[in-house]
Amino acid sequence: MEASRKTMDSIQQYLRDTFEESLTAKKKFFEDNREQLIKACEVISSAILKGHKLMICGNGGSAADAQHMAAEMVGRMLIERNPLPAMALTTDTSNITAIANDYSYDVVFEKQVQGLGRSGDVLLGISTSGNSKNVIKAAETARSKGMKVISMTGGTGGKLREISDVNLNVELGRNSSRIQETHIFIVHSLVDLMDRFFLKE
Repeated sequence: MEASRKTMDSIQQYLRDTFEESLTAKKKFFEDNREQLIKACEVISSAILKGHKLMICGNGGSAADAQHMAAEMVGRMLIERNPLPAMALTTDTSNITAIANDYSYDVVFEKQVQGLGRSGDVLLGISTSGNSKNVIKAAETARSKGMKVISMTGGTGGKLREISDVNLNVELGRNSSRIQETHIFIVHSLVDLMDRFFLKE
């Protein structure tokens, strides 16, 4: 069905508005968080150089970001190098469904951190609200095990921001979509900076 001229104008205006929202959120994040972004690279790189690993978790689109980052690290992104030790806690459906069924969805990541996390490892928790219960529980357990916690959040950063060693917060994201568009910039930046500057072989 062909849109009317008036409808097409409305569509184009809406598209321009969302594009500008995304750009504004990214610019604000970069202005406020570039030092934190570098610090997160240092934390993860230091752990890897000492023989530890990165564990990543999140829900929905954030689960996709967790898997995306793990793939960029275990595989490669822009630079050829050896695989890096990273795992997404969002990919094992047997683990997730068994834990959710036998206990609660709130502990699907926490149980994995309890079983697989070691002192010196790093947990990256992703939550656009900063208040995802299962990510918060995973972060609390990680801290109790002597792991560092990095978080990617939006808005106020929620409780997750408060319990993180390093928080990367997209303050101006009006909704999950806009926040996640900056989160993927963060994911790519973390891996790229580690490859080029912190883990260069």
